[in-house]
Amino acid sequence: MKLHELKPAAGATAAEKRVGRGTGSGLGKTSGRGHKGLKARSGGSSRPGFEGGQMPLVRRIPKRGFTNIFATEYATINVSDLNVFEDGQEITFEVLKAQGMLKKKYDGLKILGNGELTKKLTVKAAKFTKSAQEKIEAAGGKAEVI
Repeated sequence: MKLHELKPAAGATAAEKRVGRGTGSGLGKTSGRGHKGLKARSGGSSRPGFEGGQMPLVRRIPKRGFTNIFATEYATINVSDLNVFEDGQEITFEVLKAQGMLKKKYDGLKILGNGELTKKLTVKAAKFTKSAQEKIEAAGGKAEVI
């Protein structure tokens, strides 16, 4: 079989609907849009969430809680994730970002104590959990709060 011999399987492709080409086509006159109404008109379609004038679900449900727009959002990294670095390396927020471990924009870095650390690293972060600090120091590294 050659590239020019390839063609879709039988029944896999359907002919394009040719609307507005006479009444005999079955899609003439109103072109399958029916008579009048919003959907019969050009550009006519209701916005997402519109319920025909009924109070939309989004507005019926009570609002709850509060989002603090000034809250500091910390990137969290587990101790086990730090094993990818070489022995004696200094780990900072910028190093992790360059490595591709942090995708979003964060205000700081917090190290969590999940997993085991086998490398001797100097980790500089805004926060450490108690177990993370113990594991870093047990491996012979340093946990520095910045």
